[in-house]
Amino acid sequence: MADKTDFAATAYRAPAKDADTNSLRSGSRTNRSDNESGVQDPFVEPLKRQLKSRHLQMIAIGGIIGPGLLVSSGNALHEGGPAGALISFSLVGLIVFFVMQSLGEMATVIPVTGSFTEYAERFIDDSIAFALGWAYWYLWVTVLANEYNSISLVIGYWTEAVPQWGWILIFWFLFLGLSNLGILAYGEMEFWLSLIKVIALIVFFILAICISSGGIGPQKIGFKYWHDPGAFADSINGVAKTFVVAGTLYAGTEMVGITAGESKNPEQAVPRAIKQVFWRILIFYIGTIFFIGILIPYNDHRLLGSTSKTASSPLTIALQDAGILPAAHLINALIVISVISAGNSSLYVASRTLLFMSRNGKAPKFIGRANRAGVPWVGLIFTNIFACIVFLGQSSSAGRVYSALITLSGVATFIVWAVIGVCHIRFRRALVAQGEDPAGLPFQAALYPYGTYFSLAANVFLIFFQGYTCFLNPFSSTDFVINYILLPVFVLFVAVYKAWNKTRWVKLEDMDIWTGRREFAEQESQPQKPRQWWSRISDIVVG
Repeated sequence: MADKTDFAATAYRAPAKDADTNSLRSGSRTNRSDNESGVQDPFVEPLKRQLKSRHLQMIAIGGIIGPGLLVSSGNALHEGGPAGALISFSLVGLIVFFVMQSLGEMATVIPVTGSFTEYAERFIDDSIAFALGWAYWYLWVTVLANEYNSISLVIGYWTEAVPQWGWILIFWFLFLGLSNLGILAYGEMEFWLSLIKVIALIVFFILAICISSGGIGPQKIGFKYWHDPGAFADSINGVAKTFVVAGTLYAGTEMVGITAGESKNPEQAVPRAIKQVFWRILIFYIGTIFFIGILIPYNDHRLLGSTSKTASSPLTIALQDAGILPAAHLINALIVISVISAGNSSLYVASRTLLFMSRNGKAPKFIGRANRAGVPWVGLIFTNIFACIVFLGQSSSAGRVYSALITLSGVATFIVWAVIGVCHIRFRRALVAQGEDPAGLPFQAALYPYGTYFSLAANVFLIFFQGYTCFLNPFSSTDFVINYILLPVFVLFVAVYKAWNKTRWVKLEDMDIWTGRREFAEQESQPQKPRQWWSRISDIVVG
């Protein structure tokens, strides 16, 4: 196999049509996101391709299974009821499946750190990439700020010796330090932190079965709460509200595309990560929603607790009701681990997005500097500084502003997923237009084109549907602005960048589908021994 820093296209090659096509194949486009094009800059170091398959899978899980699942799942239960929440999470999970299939196909053959932001530049329009990159970066800044807020609350459950803002500062420096250790150290740390969360959730599922069947706790529960107070909290209206919550909690699955740019073996690691991450997340999310739905009635007032994150965690409520007294401490510890893991993932994704933006003229150039370990340290600091919006939440007068800043980023998730769908459709069309056979792709999206078109249509629907509650009586102009302000801002970013740089919609025959190609060595088919069932289960749990 060729050097990992070369843009090789030895496999999956089409006959040269002209000089322009040849230049694209040779990787003549400079300023690629991971600096593999040979840009000579003493302050710009290439990223290191050191992530293994298990790292890719656990990084994605670590960025998603956090306080959102452990706490906000209680809000989903309250809004939709056990059946309503289960339906919503299942439907959104189906959308995520097809989004991941689209991203996996592109990320396997063109594994670049810019991922879908770079795909948008090359497959759609440079102005779309500019707006998308900044929207995605802002999404992770708000996620990071929320993690700082969460961890300061849960630590306060054990001690009040340090004020909340003090814990935020402590973890601000801790997260920054951990993120600068290098990609391999980060991957290992994320693997073990995520593994702890996975095992903890599996233990909770086992305990939930015992509690529901009456083996633990004062009574046998079964499906009692599905009948009283009921399976649905507010009929179809409750399902709709939970649908939006589910979409928000699934956000982050797409970070596998970002990590592909630092993978040692993307042709094997990315498809495996795409397949297994989806199933793990689906199992853990659907499993969590299902079990809390049978253990807690949706009208339990404790689900609305706001004094601390653990106070409203449905996992804590379920275990306490079963007489497991250390439950609050156990869940609190799990939330702390989840926040550290999710916070590191937030910094990782945000900094790599900035890296691509800066090295492609969409952000100040100094932000793209990386050290010799391949860590974009300037992007990390830049992101962490903006995450200080969390301090707005420490003031009663600015608390509303902080809440708005966090909420208005929700639509960014659906914008990203929709753009991934558009990129995939145009990528496939470009292959045909340039004489390529999609059958030669190392990883092919399932049910293309139907699955891709379905996910695109569903995400466009969610972009406009996510804030519909502001139209309910009485109409809330404040909520309307908060839920939809990102749409005109996104369009403004596209329009201004397009007018300033005079960008054009990329034609299929001119599309750059070559830069960043990895060489795929042909594998000799060797007979393999049939795998035992426990080996397959191990793959699903720990990779």
